[in-house]
Amino acid sequence: MTDARVSQHAEQSRFEVHVEGRRAGLADYVDRDGVRDFVHTEVDDAFEGQGVGSTLIREALDHTRADGLRVRPTCPFVRAWIEKHPDHQDLLA
Repeated sequence: MTDARVSQHAEQSRFEVHVEGRRAGLADYVDRDGVRDFVHTEVDDAFEGQGVGSTLIREALDHTRADGLRVRPTCPFVRAWIEKHPDHQDLLA
């Protein structure tokens, strides 16, 4: 996979992943009562199958853990990712 950088944009309630300076994907969330609900994730078609979505979610969940929040994976992509990665299942609300 190409070098992907994930950043949080709290004012927009979203994490973004950039590859070579281009936004390659995003994960929108809603914070409420100590729970971060990931409601939507998308990855640009040009980056499908390159691990960009996995990098985005892994880092977003790591940020969420550091923020002391639990996770509600409303988004099917986030839900499936957590199911495949037991080391992040302790975050589930």
